Amino acid sequence: MSNLSKDLLREYIKEQDFKSADDILAGLKDMFKDVLQEALEAEMDEALGYQKSDSTEKGTTNRRNGYSKKTVKTELGPVQIDVPRDRNGEFEPQIIPKHQRTVDGIEDKILKLYATGMTTRDISEQVKELYGVDISADTVSNITNRILPLVYDWQNRPLEKTYAFMFMDAIHYKVREDKQIVKKAAYVVIGVNMDGQKEVLGIWIGVNESSKFWLSVLNDLKNRGVQNVLIFCVDGLKGFKEAIEAAYPSSKIQTCIIHQIRNSMKYIPYKDRKAFAADLKTVYAAVNEETAMNNLIDMKEQWSGKYPNAIKSWEDNWDTISTFFAFPDYIRKIIYTTNAIESLNSQFRKVTKTKLIFPTDESLLKMLYLAVQRISKKWTRNYPDWDLVVNQLNILYADVLKKEA
Repeated sequence: MSNLSKDLLREYIKEQDFKSADDILAGLKDMFKDVLQEALEAEMDEALGYQKSDSTEKGTTNRRNGYSKKTVKTELGPVQIDVPRDRNGEFEPQIIPKHQRTVDGIEDKILKLYATGMTTRDISEQVKELYGVDISADTVSNITNRILPLVYDWQNRPLEKTYAFMFMDAIHYKVREDKQIVKKAAYVVIGVNMDGQKEVLGIWIGVNESSKFWLSVLNDLKNRGVQNVLIFCVDGLKGFKEAIEAAYPSSKIQTCIIHQIRNSMKYIPYKDRKAFAADLKTVYAAVNEETAMNNLIDMKEQWSGKYPNAIKSWEDNWDTISTFFAFPDYIRKIIYTTNAIESLNSQFRKVTKTKLIFPTDESLLKMLYLAVQRISKKWTRNYPDWDLVVNQLNILYADVLKKEA
């Protein structure tokens, strides 16, 4: 702050004779009103091409035409302003557009509260308590609706040609549709590019989780520029493999080992769980695929008589379970589990836990989008040993990456 501005500020404080913090807030409110009013006057001057006090020749037949009173809701409370009018009705103020009753500061606060999962009614009460401003739950909803164009732009933005890894999963919510409550899936895709940067590529709302809808998601990614995905990391849901092979036939698929273990253990009674889990670890923790397969054969001889389904799922899905054995530890740690997207889904659950039912698909998409914007700000670090990871990928996928170049 310059000495001049300090002197002006001290003179202002002296004139106002503040006695308390509330007096200062009231003074700031009056100052905000004066600055806002002068900004509107300046906008009118620029629109007409002459100042209000200018008595010289004017280059337009349009003239000022008085004012209309307007109350705007701000972080300092309600503020009444006089909006200049012109005879031709052409003046469109930018700082407080027509029909807008709140200023950006309070709208930003509302969006941040909405992103944390607060209901529109709770936000309305919070704004009233903090700022003394009456904003209805419907107005809060209308304010959050203004981000929908941003959501659609984000959902349709161009993507990179190649992603090293792509994680896919869905999280389920109840949404009102045609006067009924429908269980819907929010399909979520996280991509890791060749620089090791992680980002949410999109969120799609569907009636239920199916291979047909996943294929539409993958086709959407192709249309947005994704030509190659080196490795897909998915849970064991039936249909993932078929959708991926249809859209990206040259990609590798890794089934989440954690999901696979859970699916096997549900067949095992408590008395045998410890022994079965120990034997199972010799499979997924093996040094290479050959050892893993030999250990699985040993397990089959010992356990398939009692628990055939627990072993069969490993045999049936071995082509997508065993993918990670072809890579060193620092790549295995990235792809053997879908933790990257499970972590994101856990954050989604935190912000949506107060919403038992969403009124529309758009309301669900808004909340998840805002959550992504907040969460992804923390994604500033690459995966460990990324230089080693990318060197391996450049060698193993030389043909694919050469085509991109």
